[in-house]
Amino acid sequence: MDILTIVGLVVGIAAVIGGNALEGGHVSGLLNAPAAVIVIGGTLGAAMLQTTKSTLQNTFRLTSWIFVPPSSHMQENIKKIISWSFTARKEGLLGLEAMVDREKDPFAKKGLQLLVDAIDPPVIRSVMEVELFTRQERDLQSARVFEAMGGYSPTIGILGAVMGLIHVMGNLADPSKLGAGIATAFVATIYGVGLANLLFLPLAAKLKAVIKTQTRLREMMIEGLLAIADGENPRTIEMKLEGYLD
Repeated sequence: MDILTIVGLVVGIAAVIGGNALEGGHVSGLLNAPAAVIVIGGTLGAAMLQTTKSTLQNTFRLTSWIFVPPSSHMQENIKKIISWSFTARKEGLLGLEAMVDREKDPFAKKGLQLLVDAIDPPVIRSVMEVELFTRQERDLQSARVFEAMGGYSPTIGILGAVMGLIHVMGNLADPSKLGAGIATAFVATIYGVGLANLLFLPLAAKLKAVIKTQTRLREMMIEGLLAIADGENPRTIEMKLEGYLD
């Protein structure tokens, strides 16, 4: 669990509500169903309009990474690669065949299988980098969905504000309806700007950071596999891979 994500959300929302209370406002004054429908619904609709089905599905899948990032223990993976290198030096590349079935990470498993099949190192690099870059771009597309929502929501908030003012202007003869229209106008703007800067844009940045970490882990895996294929000394491999550590 990424505690900073939870704390950040709580602090951001608490700051807005607390600031409103210090100014003498009430939480109820920030609650407006029509404004929420306009901003949230409009933002989601715009994001769906620009996104392909596969990217949208991947976005839902990766949302959990924001709160529970996938395992990225670089040191543990270095130890695993070093153990592979010792096995390869003692038993040859075919000695890694038993480890292929035990490996849970599909990316590492694919690389190990290429080693066992005695594929040339340049070909291994080519195959693994294609998958690396494809995964990275696919995941970044999902992060860009949140970025897009962060761009749309303030504009949709302004749209909601204008709609609220139109409602006000159309009911000038009925003072009882003026308050609701003005409230929708201002609260819609708050929702739009608040969602963009307290939720969508920070979530996009956090997801990009997780994706970057996963990419670095896979880059390290590729370098380790290639070093094993080239028959490098395990100690040399370890020193090389430690350069990927923070």
